Amino acid sequence: MEPDSSDRDTDLRADVVSSSYIPADQDAEFLQRDELRPIRIGLELLKPELIQQEEHIRSTIVVFGSARLHEPDVAKQALHKAEAEAARAPGDPARQQQVAIARRKLELAAYYDVAREFSRLVSSTCQINGLCDYVIVTGGGPGIMEAANRGAADVNAKSIGLNITLPHEQHPNCYITPKLSFQFRYFAIRKMHFLIRAKALVAFPGGFGTLDELFETLTLLQTGKTDKVLVVLVGRDFWERLINWQLLVEYGLIAQQDLELFHYAETAQQAWDLIARHNGVTSP
Repeated sequence: MEPDSSDRDTDLRADVVSSSYIPADQDAEFLQRDELRPIRIGLELLKPELIQQEEHIRSTIVVFGSARLHEPDVAKQALHKAEAEAARAPGDPARQQQVAIARRKLELAAYYDVAREFSRLVSSTCQINGLCDYVIVTGGGPGIMEAANRGAADVNAKSIGLNITLPHEQHPNCYITPKLSFQFRYFAIRKMHFLIRAKALVAFPGGFGTLDELFETLTLLQTGKTDKVLVVLVGRDFWERLINWQLLVEYGLIAQQDLELFHYAETAQQAWDLIARHNGVTSP
């Protein structure tokens, strides 16, 4: 029996609404399939690259540091709060520990201002006459990352934020240049974008994320995979207490000359002078 026209119309409508009818490049569900991972990786590499080219980003300085360090006034408030809570329960060791942590974080809060000053100094020196050299790039989050993006915003300069999707959602700080605020799915591609244009990596006190990027960069330098990135550690006392570099040498796990792969600075000016001298830039 020949189907009537209404049956054919119903079949056609079913075809149209089926996901098979959606063009592949417009099918978001299809693009999330495991088999499409190579395509997603390629797109994630290409999109930020093209946008940075369009924004004329020629070189960058990567700034890392803890997301948990805040500017001094905020750190002082956190200490006062911890002290007040400890006073209400003087026998609680957990609250006493929180006071001790808050005091140490207040000590480290000075680095927020150093990171902000460093970014302001670099951005005002290098982003002139329409050029975008030594553009500050961070992980896009709060703390030291916010400070670095904020310093660039202080002088109306561009800065980049490379956020990553996490189980507990990470939000970009408000100081990133909107057109240069990116979100990544894959850590590996994000790491590539940190270093593709990098002239230097400046590491402030931080945790696992900071250490991850620091040691990855040092490994690339040690193995000769790159030779163009100058590593500057801000806060010698912190870094030497955290990492026993000489122990690695004494056990033969690294060579003595590997300790020349990084440099120390205490101030924003010292950090920039090291980078400027290394790259032949006239420092103010």
